[in-house]
Amino acid sequence: MKAANGDMEAFRAVYETYSEFVFNVALRVARYREDAKEITQEVFVTVHNKLKSFRHRSALRTWMYRITVNTALNYLKKHSRMKNKTVEYDDALGSRYSKDYISEKADREHQENVINKLLGFLTPEQRVCIVLRNIEGLSYEDMAKVLDIDINAVRSRLKRAREKLLSVRKEVMVNEL
Repeated sequence: MKAANGDMEAFRAVYETYSEFVFNVALRVARYREDAKEITQEVFVTVHNKLKSFRHRSALRTWMYRITVNTALNYLKKHSRMKNKTVEYDDALGSRYSKDYISEKADREHQENVINKLLGFLTPEQRVCIVLRNIEGLSYEDMAKVLDIDINAVRSRLKRAREKLLSVRKEVMVNEL
């Protein structure tokens, strides 16, 4: 693969081929466009740095899924703590930013569709499973490879996620109307 050998035009082709799908997966996992943009950038930096080590044991798309999912989950873990601290800090100072931030966040959440609201009730691991299976259409086997977990763990996460979605869908639908 030319991109693995430093050919920037070839890497640009990889980026153009996969950037939309990486962004969409990141958006579904992170739920916010700004976060998805940052995750997408991190994914392609990682891909660029690790492309030489790609062994072709799986499809490039599967490898990209794995990097995207791992990057998104790590980003959420890291930034959820930071966002909470930022809001607390701004509230303590009484700054205008905090109110704007909360208002902007509420506006963004309101603009998101019902699917995104439903995904918000899930843990990040459950959300990833729903995104990979129901939005991206991966098989259980491919999901297990992407997530690097046993196929029974995939089934279990999907089952719990679907049960959770069924329990909250009426509430979300009522609030949406």
